Amino acid sequence: MYYGEIKNCDIANGEGVRVTLFVSGCTNRCKNCFQPQTWAFDYGQPFTAETEEALLQMLAPAYINGLTLLGGEPFEPENQRALLPFLRRVRERLPNKTIWAFTGFTWEQLHTDGSHPRCEVTDELLSLVDVLVDGRFVEELHDISLRFRGSSNQRIIDVPRTLSSGGITLWEDQ
Repeated sequence: MYYGEIKNCDIANGEGVRVTLFVSGCTNRCKNCFQPQTWAFDYGQPFTAETEEALLQMLAPAYINGLTLLGGEPFEPENQRALLPFLRRVRERLPNKTIWAFTGFTWEQLHTDGSHPRCEVTDELLSLVDVLVDGRFVEELHDISLRFRGSSNQRIIDVPRTLSSGGITLWEDQ
């Protein structure tokens, strides 16, 4: 897996102060995507053990609320496979940090056998995520007043509550 950028102390992509990882590779290719360069799977730098360790160090301070995964597309199958061991490490070493993920795929697509994004690690990867912002960016539904979303079709899903209840539960600002 490659990544295009890492932001430390990001306040735009999730609740609180976060570390954000922009992974490379996306087949969604949304019209007017804010980072079309990340559509290429080989854009940026390789995601290495050293990258993981640097991210863990950035996440360690108490003022950092957690990690946010964006793209590109974190839920492209090859990206899921690369991110899973890293998210396991984040959960083991920093269990009080939250993990947010943005995806152009919907919750339903991630749970439908045979759909492009669903693979053998999808369920475990989702189980490590606290909040999932799902759905493609749709230019015609763009709304700058929305918090943590670009278009009104996108949902902010409370993943643990959704997995527990079996029905989509939207995240409520704490």
